[in-house]
Amino acid sequence: MSATSTTSSISLQQLDPQELKAWIKQQALQLGFADCVIARPDAQAELPRFKEYLKRGYHGDMKFLEENLEKRADPTLLVPGTKSIICVRMNYLVETPKPRYVPDEPNLAIIARYARGRDYHKIMRGRLKTLATIIKDKVGEFESRPFADSAPVFEKSLAENAGMGWTGKHTLLIHKKSGSFFVLGELFTSLDLPFDEPATSHCGSCTACIDICPTQAIVEPYMLDARKCIAYLTIEYKGIIPEDLRRGIGNRVFGCDDCQLICPWNSFAKTASITDFNPRHGLDQMSLLDLWHWDEQTFLSCTEGSPLRRTGYQSFMRNIAIGLGNAPYSSEIIQALTQHRTSHDEVVQVHIDWAIAEQLNKKSSL
Repeated sequence: MSATSTTSSISLQQLDPQELKAWIKQQALQLGFADCVIARPDAQAELPRFKEYLKRGYHGDMKFLEENLEKRADPTLLVPGTKSIICVRMNYLVETPKPRYVPDEPNLAIIARYARGRDYHKIMRGRLKTLATIIKDKVGEFESRPFADSAPVFEKSLAENAGMGWTGKHTLLIHKKSGSFFVLGELFTSLDLPFDEPATSHCGSCTACIDICPTQAIVEPYMLDARKCIAYLTIEYKGIIPEDLRRGIGNRVFGCDDCQLICPWNSFAKTASITDFNPRHGLDQMSLLDLWHWDEQTFLSCTEGSPLRRTGYQSFMRNIAIGLGNAPYSSEIIQALTQHRTSHDEVVQVHIDWAIAEQLNKKSSL
């Protein structure tokens, strides 16, 4: 061990744990994180609810959620030697939406707000690594590993147990002074830090998120059926979307923000402190027809470094076809759908045929 690291190790022992925790939180805020809490490496309390979720099949095709349950419940099995977990969040709104208002813009391609800019996973991990380096410069070497939705981690449960907010009835984390438009990240560490305490829940009798869900995916408070959820259907699911859910999807082509937009706590939502979440390629104002004319190369070019890559080109076109079917009648839409009928795989073609039929039905009722 070098003289420098010996000195650092001694300084770690001499540091007051509460003072070190406060200093770490200060460094996190300076890096652009909106909040930072210290969590126990223990998520056992989440396991019964999660097992019931899996038992009901609400996870759909996301079979990876069935794996590593022990590691999810006990983070020390995922990263041995973990003594404390630094949980952080990043706000991703570019502008605060009107409270309790879901816009109705049927020809616009709606992309979830978190996905309009750069892929947050890379931003989050990069800044967590920087935070680890800053801490090491002060206290010396320790074990650390950053995560951003990238491993079997009950990240909401960990953050909730350390007071970052409470789980809303839509299953997302809500912060009393910041709403829910944020993403989470964790730094598993071997540091012996004092833990923060849980926050209290403040949803009360409100059912706004349950009532607004276009496909009624929130089947009961705190329980979401992903097989009906627009975020799952338009991002994770690669097959033919059930016909009885297509109209509910509307013009949402990647994810859905409706349950958050209607939540009264998001009247306190904060905007992002970094520019990485700013929309790229006009993805906040793109029409369905504009996107429908993208070929695969355009898709790959315009989604480089973007969360949109996750869905893949054909599934993205499937989603847009549904949006076009749900749009007000337009001869231009029918023409565009007909022209591209054979340009896509069989799954997309099923949705094109449905969209054309929907448009023709609207024409006949004019």
